[in-house]
Amino acid sequence: MNNKLFMNKINILVTGGGSPGIIGTIYSLKNNYDQRDIQIVCTDAKSDCVGKYVADKFYQIKKANDIQDYLSDIFSIVISEKIDVILPQNTSELSVLSQNKSKLLDMGCKVIISSYNNLIRANSKFELLEVCKELEIPYPDYYLIKNKDDLIAKATKLGWPDNTVLIKHPSLNGSRGIRIIDENINYKDLFYNQKPTNMYTKLDDFLKIIGDNFDPLLVMEYLSGEEVSIDVFRDSENFISIPRLRNEIRSGISFKNSAVKRSDLIGFSKKLSDYLDLEFCFGFQFKYDKNGIPKILECNPRVQGTMIFSTIMGANIIYSSIKSCLGEKIPQFSLDWNTRLLRYWGAVGMNDKVTKI
Repeated sequence: MNNKLFMNKINILVTGGGSPGIIGTIYSLKNNYDQRDIQIVCTDAKSDCVGKYVADKFYQIKKANDIQDYLSDIFSIVISEKIDVILPQNTSELSVLSQNKSKLLDMGCKVIISSYNNLIRANSKFELLEVCKELEIPYPDYYLIKNKDDLIAKATKLGWPDNTVLIKHPSLNGSRGIRIIDENINYKDLFYNQKPTNMYTKLDDFLKIIGDNFDPLLVMEYLSGEEVSIDVFRDSENFISIPRLRNEIRSGISFKNSAVKRSDLIGFSKKLSDYLDLEFCFGFQFKYDKNGIPKILECNPRVQGTMIFSTIMGANIIYSSIKSCLGEKIPQFSLDWNTRLLRYWGAVGMNDKVTKI
């Protein structure tokens, strides 16, 4: 790999300093294969988060839904810190940053993000399902519904109440807007034996929660098998796809992962990436049905929370996205398909000093 003496120092703005993947993202940037000197400026809407203590600098900024103030904060940081590249980690920021790529480029700053239209399509679970149908990539049976009667009718069509069905908001992320409808659940058992993050409920109870007026929702086939995340890197010259089993998931976060070399999943991710024309690092999630067929769940058109897995496996696609964005060549990687990853609860302690655990 290149020696750091020949690589120019760069300043990177990493958003989402409180996101679950922040440590892995910073590790991938600091431990890059070029041994490059990287200054990391981190941001978050909260004043106190892990990123504040592990990055080189930190700024609290407005939330992305407060668009003008958010952009004002970002532009100010880009100018004052001479930021070369922005690496967004929060889904809520993607559309705003994508729409303002040209303004940021005028400031000398590039963004690790796909074009706006491609981004919106990839981030919509309904649009993604439609794409998979067109490309003949396996997908769960699904219906887009807009009222209670239609919800009940389509759930019945999917086999409810005998079968479990899934209800999902088409544009929310991070385990938001999801419920598993199962008429056989025992609420007393859930109370005693499950954590309150449990997503299971019965249809009548869900209807009471959702009310008469609600956003369009997806009613879908429930997939009962294992879940797979695919870390992807794509630019005009390179394509890398790394499927990993999510062996243990807590609150939507992967705590146990293992590489799985499946040519079908790699092929699906290639077809989707090319069709959607996604760039840099992003990911797809699949889940196996009862017959062992992997079916699409969603696309994460950004750094995934456990993308550190690919770095450990031998392909630092987070740093490679920075290089690609800067117009630099990406090396060939040697992947170790025996890789596993276990998460644990680390911490940052603060008093007269910062202690990283």
